Amino acid sequence: MFSTDKSSFNKKDVSDCDYKISLAGNPNVGKSTIFNELTGLRQHTGNWTGKTVEFARGCCKIKDARFCITDLPGCYSLLSFSGEEAVTRECLIQNQNDCVVIVVDCGVIERNLSFALQVLSVTKNAVLCLNLCDEAEKNGIKIDCDELSLSLGIPVVKTCATDKKGLDELKEAIYDVCIGKTKCFRVKRNFEGVDILSEKNYKQNIEKLSQTGSKISNNCVKYEKSELNACTRKLDKILTSKTAGIPIMLAMLGILFWITVVGANYPSEWLSSLFGFIKEKLYILFNFLHTPDVVTGLLIDGVYTTLSWVVSVMLPPMAIFFPLFSLVEDSGYLPRIAFNLDRHFSKCGAHGKQSLTMAMGLGCNACGVTGCRIIESPKERLIAILTNNFMPCNGRFPTIIALLLMFFAGTAFTLSSSLEVAALLIGIIVFCVFITLVISKVLSVTILKGEQSGFVLELPPYRKPQILKTIVRSLLDRTLFVLGRAVAVAAPAGAIIWILANVHISDVSLLKYCTDFLDPFGRFIGVDGVIIMAFILGFPANETVIPIIIMSYMASGTLVDYSSYDQLFQLLSMNGWTITTAVCTIILCILHYPCSTTCLTIKKETGSLKWTLVSMALPTAMGIVLCMITAGVMRLF
Repeated sequence: MFSTDKSSFNKKDVSDCDYKISLAGNPNVGKSTIFNELTGLRQHTGNWTGKTVEFARGCCKIKDARFCITDLPGCYSLLSFSGEEAVTRECLIQNQNDCVVIVVDCGVIERNLSFALQVLSVTKNAVLCLNLCDEAEKNGIKIDCDELSLSLGIPVVKTCATDKKGLDELKEAIYDVCIGKTKCFRVKRNFEGVDILSEKNYKQNIEKLSQTGSKISNNCVKYEKSELNACTRKLDKILTSKTAGIPIMLAMLGILFWITVVGANYPSEWLSSLFGFIKEKLYILFNFLHTPDVVTGLLIDGVYTTLSWVVSVMLPPMAIFFPLFSLVEDSGYLPRIAFNLDRHFSKCGAHGKQSLTMAMGLGCNACGVTGCRIIESPKERLIAILTNNFMPCNGRFPTIIALLLMFFAGTAFTLSSSLEVAALLIGIIVFCVFITLVISKVLSVTILKGEQSGFVLELPPYRKPQILKTIVRSLLDRTLFVLGRAVAVAAPAGAIIWILANVHISDVSLLKYCTDFLDPFGRFIGVDGVIIMAFILGFPANETVIPIIIMSYMASGTLVDYSSYDQLFQLLSMNGWTITTAVCTIILCILHYPCSTTCLTIKKETGSLKWTLVSMALPTAMGIVLCMITAGVMRLF
């Protein structure tokens, strides 16, 4: 009956559509999922507050008409003026929509009706979409759609977007409203004494619309079960308790890290062997083509070797960690983490949602910085951006794991050693959280003084993740996206590294001159010049730090992989590495400037070169100071 033409539209078609539709609703009501199903776009959907923070547009075809659909930022009210609410408010008032689809969660319809009434106070043509109706029915919630439609003056449609139920009926309702077949009318009694455009009577407007929503809910909704969400409440008593909440969170992270550490080891070796085989064939091909040695060295020993290292090291852990993290995210557990950590962040002048952006930073700091958009306060958003790099990203984990295995857990990759590494990684994460809190507090009382905002966080119901869909979405939207970005910056880095290692002055390479120049400073802070240079050259991609160190020690002129941790441990030991060197290197790995991709993202998000430089200087200065203190203390023993 209906067709959603997903291939015949592009950006130009948006302006050519017959009707303009906007999707509005609270966070966690499935609005973005409905948008995806209507338009066929892969808009990422997450089960936490404020996931949709900017416009997303797409087109679809219903019967003989084309529709431009805008997914508005999720917000709780049009009567206050946070960034998300201001964007949604402005679009609804000024965008001249032909129809607004108000998406609500059937399970909490009374609270959602307050927002629906706010939308109806500024626009008449609308459709109320009662989403997540399957969950409501399981909880014994019965909604009289006809009575609700009369009370609001608009069509009401039940849907379950994840199972694609009710979408045809929703399209029918949208089409009928737009062409004028279904007439919407304003129920004046719902808005008596309410002026949505007034900022003076903010509290009174909120109270009046909330009371009206409650009356409508009482008339149209019946609760057949006396105890709703009993299982959710029982789980929340445990997962959000002061005593068990944080230990459970740490245990969950420990399990994720352990699975990632164990699972990524073997695919990394396979990829390394595959790329090594391809490298041999490339040598044969270049030899056959009589390619000059300089070109061969630059392209194969420089660019290709760097790219192969980045892919073989980054892809397996990301392909494991991101899907696992997405499953946790879609289950509804992440908002509980934010709830548990909120009081700690509040004491430090930061925002509870910063814990979510920090969790994103564990996968990729650039993604974490972008995720800071969910924080409404500009001051607290900036604090979250500046401190996100204190969480080690996926690109730094291989270096940290290698050093932990060699110097603290034994070089043999066994079950016991992997458990030790997972436990040590949890300790490092806790240390990073502590540093983040300290720096957030310092920033909030110095250069970023200001009034602290409140933290409104809805705890959504626990949901069974769509495992296959979540894994595929995570691989496409996160893993390959981040990997592609890393490859883009690693390629020129490989060329620069090769040039430094192979251009000689008086039989000494430029790389050797650089490492010798930096060596006194490196020794002073517990490392050496090679390690300092490796971090400098690793600016485009943190994954290249260990290969650069190996290349420098072996004076090979090309990035060298290692076939086992035993061989790498022997090489490092021969070049003077001790426990002190390993500890200081781990500290520098955690605390140094963001990679180039993250820096570009910070510049884009803040619009300021000054704050980008601050974000680079903060962790680097802290890393140098901590290395100096650590090296000084350890030399005493």
